[in-house]
Amino acid sequence: MQFGDYRLEIIPDAEFGLDGGAMFGVVPRTLWSKVTPPDNQNRIRMNMQCLFVEAGKERIIVETGIGDKWSAKHTDIYAIKRDATLADSIKRITGYMAEEITVVVNTHLHFDHAGGNTTLDERGQIIPTFPNARYFISRDEYEHAEAPHERDRASYMPENWRPLKESGQLELQPSTYEVVPSLWMETVAGHSRTMQCMRLERAGQTLFSFADLVPMRAHVPLPWIMGYDLFPVETLEAKKRLLPQAARENWLCFFYHDPDVPLCRVIEEDGKLRAVRYEDKQDGYIPGE
Repeated sequence: MQFGDYRLEIIPDAEFGLDGGAMFGVVPRTLWSKVTPPDNQNRIRMNMQCLFVEAGKERIIVETGIGDKWSAKHTDIYAIKRDATLADSIKRITGYMAEEITVVVNTHLHFDHAGGNTTLDERGQIIPTFPNARYFISRDEYEHAEAPHERDRASYMPENWRPLKESGQLELQPSTYEVVPSLWMETVAGHSRTMQCMRLERAGQTLFSFADLVPMRAHVPLPWIMGYDLFPVETLEAKKRLLPQAARENWLCFFYHDPDVPLCRVIEEDGKLRAVRYEDKQDGYIPGE
């Protein structure tokens, strides 16, 4: 898919499941289960949808999914279903090998966003998945990940970033920074105080990746906020600011955890916001199909 003079591709990492109650917070099960039916363990089906951006000589991966370092026990707990490694999916969809990726960006270091930063070699040693890439993360998020509190400690797994520091590939960034021209990472509080969203502006269009602020289409309604969020009122304020702007300005909206239709437009009807499937008929590209 072309976005101005940049190439974009969606790279599905793996399917997994989390507790539906935790994913929808105070929203009653009778409501959220109508749009995201749970399994017999109350888990809802989700995915990790990474973005590939080719901008001139730079080949960028935004987010690396849940990774492939999981034990059989945790694979079962999180209902992880994987058809291929992230590196293999990148090669199949983009034509590039892992060694050809030049930049990796994480919105934050939770295990389902940064798990594919590293992988296991044939000896079972943890190594960078992308050996020639620079890895970008905000300094604030890195410092929090190194000293998390009881509320979110389980979301951080140091094996997803410390090997990158040891290899000299980890580069800490400010709260707002430009990866390549017109591709910005900006800190948006709510899920945490240090998570970032991605904004790409090219050829008069805006693509906004909401990361865990709005993880799926089902989270577009303003009060539908995850129980995992550390600062849910700040999530609400950010949604009230960004989603109406997305509708007014016809942004492409990227929902990282949506298992079926990660790329959408947001529209407002009768005072309510909802996501609709994006279709680029000229390019013949319909995400999720």
